[in-house]
Amino acid sequence: MSTHRRSPWLTLSAILVYIFLYAPILVLIVFSFNSSKTNIVFEGVVNKGPCGPFYWYCQLLQNEDALDATRNTLIIATTSTIVATFIGTMAALALQRYQFRGRNFSETSMYFPIVTPEIVMGIGILVLFSALFGFVNTGLNLPPDRRLSLGLGTVIVSHIAFSVPFVILVVRARLHGFDNRVEEAAMDLGANELTTFVRVTLPLIAPGVLAGAMLAFTLSLDDFIITFFTTGPGATTLPIYVYGLLRRIVTPEVNALSTIWIVVVLIAVGISQWFQNRE
Repeated sequence: MSTHRRSPWLTLSAILVYIFLYAPILVLIVFSFNSSKTNIVFEGVVNKGPCGPFYWYCQLLQNEDALDATRNTLIIATTSTIVATFIGTMAALALQRYQFRGRNFSETSMYFPIVTPEIVMGIGILVLFSALFGFVNTGLNLPPDRRLSLGLGTVIVSHIAFSVPFVILVVRARLHGFDNRVEEAAMDLGANELTTFVRVTLPLIAPGVLAGAMLAFTLSLDDFIITFFTTGPGATTLPIYVYGLLRRIVTPEVNALSTIWIVVVLIAVGISQWFQNRE
């Protein structure tokens, strides 16, 4: 029986890759307990007030601006993910199953938002909203307090626009191995199209749909450029908020916020993995 020895260089390469990927995250977490306000040099574990080493986490919970930015980010990411996943899944099914006029153009055009630089897309969306809102406000002669303007809604629409193509690509990859005979068997047994989709098709493509949703959610969470061009008063997200802090002294409060965000993302990924393993 032949045995294969694992090369020590392969092991070393794997260790170095993991260090390269996760060392910045570990440093960020450690610095969330830093006693220095400058957040440049680690001067020891903070121990202030009743929170002790979790002083910066307690300060974060008292920061209304950070909490508002977190709330806006979650609202935008959740709403855009739900809508983009629904649209992307339906579009992927249509492109995979049906032949219609303009199908080739539809397949090609969905790559444009992916390969287009975000700054170009952000400027284009800003110009579109400005022209549209100007036309509506002027045409309907809306009063100043009811005029359309940039805000939470425009950011959500923008995130949906650039998330849908990613969902389509992921779901279509899942559909490539889909056996249509399973659906035909369900309909032969008396199930209508809606029942077949809910009870047969959707459970089979659920891992792809969930992967597309997680990708859309992640893209929305950390997007800065498109959000920067389409945001308005009262719609500040966490990336925009952290960017604003860079103009001042960045305290370990930002590290505490990032640590909590990492934990939330890990929980979301864990739940997603659990669902996929269950499938």
